[in-house]
Amino acid sequence: MKPADLPLNTLYDAALLDLDGVVYIGDRAVPAAPEAIAKARAAGMAAAFVTNNSSRTPSSIAERLTAIGVPAAASDVVTSAEAAARLIAERYPAGAPVLVVGDTGLRLALIRRGMRPVTQAAEDPVAVVQGHSPRLGYDLVCQGALAVGRGALFVASNADATAPMGQGMLPGNGSFSRVIANATGVEPVVAGKPMRPLHEEGVARTGAERPLVVGDRLDTDIEGAHARGAAGLLVLSGVTGARDLAAAPPGRRPDYIAWDLSGLNEAHPGAEPRPDGAACAGWTARIRPDGAVALSGGGERLDGLRAVCAAAWAAPGSDPRTALDRLGW
Repeated sequence: MKPADLPLNTLYDAALLDLDGVVYIGDRAVPAAPEAIAKARAAGMAAAFVTNNSSRTPSSIAERLTAIGVPAAASDVVTSAEAAARLIAERYPAGAPVLVVGDTGLRLALIRRGMRPVTQAAEDPVAVVQGHSPRLGYDLVCQGALAVGRGALFVASNADATAPMGQGMLPGNGSFSRVIANATGVEPVVAGKPMRPLHEEGVARTGAERPLVVGDRLDTDIEGAHARGAAGLLVLSGVTGARDLAAAPPGRRPDYIAWDLSGLNEAHPGAEPRPDGAACAGWTARIRPDGAVALSGGGERLDGLRAVCAAAWAAPGSDPRTALDRLGW
C-alpha cells in the first residue's frame, strides 16, 4: 500500500465516492461520512457521487444525500443508468425502443439520451437494459427474456451480486440479471463499475487531474480504480472485510484503506516490504515456512492489517488467518 505523508484531501483533487456502504447504508448515513465529506470539501477536494445503483434519478439521490447531511446537487451524482443509456445511445438511433427491466432512473436516463423506453417485447426493442428495482416483477423479467431471446442487445446497468441495506446484504442487480442470462444463454454487456464510463464521467464533472476512487467493494470500486488508472481507497464500512482484502488479487488491491470516509482527511502509513514479509508502524508480518502469516508488534489495528495484506500479497498462497485472528478479524 502507498504511503501518504499528508492527508489524502491534499494529495488528490477529487474524490469519486461510491454511495451504498460508503456514504450511507439503507436510509442512514455512515456515521463518519457527512463530517468527513464536509472536511474534505473545505480542504479543496471536489466530490462526485458515483453509484452502480440505477433505480433512482440523480436528483432524487442528491435530495437523499442532502437529507442525511451531505449537501449535493444532481450534477454531483453519476449513476450506472446514465452509463447504460450512453452505451445504448451510441449504438442505435434516437427514438429506438429500449425495453427497461428496471426503475425510473433507467427510463429517465434513456429519455435524456433520446431513446424510447418500452415494457413489451412485442414492440421489437433494439435493446433490453436491466437495473435494480425494488418493484421488479416476474412479468417484466419475462418480457426482457423474450426480447433478448429474439436478438435484442442485453445491457446490465451493473453486475453487483449484493447491495448493503439497513437489514443486511440483499441481492443486487447482478443477481437478478442472471435470470435473463440463464434463460437465454446471453451474457449482458455491463455498463457500470468496474467498467470505465462511470468514473470517466465523474472525472469530467469535477475536472479532476488527480482523482481518488473511494468505495467498499473490491470487485467494482477498486477494480474500477485500476481500470481508470486512478488511486483507490477502500473503506471497511460496507461489503469488504479484512479477510477478503488480504486475499485480493492484484487488480483488486487498494492503494489505501480506512475504517470509513474519515480516511479522506488523514495521512496513511505505507507498508514497508521486508525479505520475509512486511511492516507497518508498530507491526511486522512474516511468512513462516509453513506459509502462515505471523504477526508481531502492536499499535493501531488498521496498521496491522496493512502489514498483513502487504505480506500476504507478496506471497501468493500464504495463509493470513492466524494474523487476522490476532487483530480481531
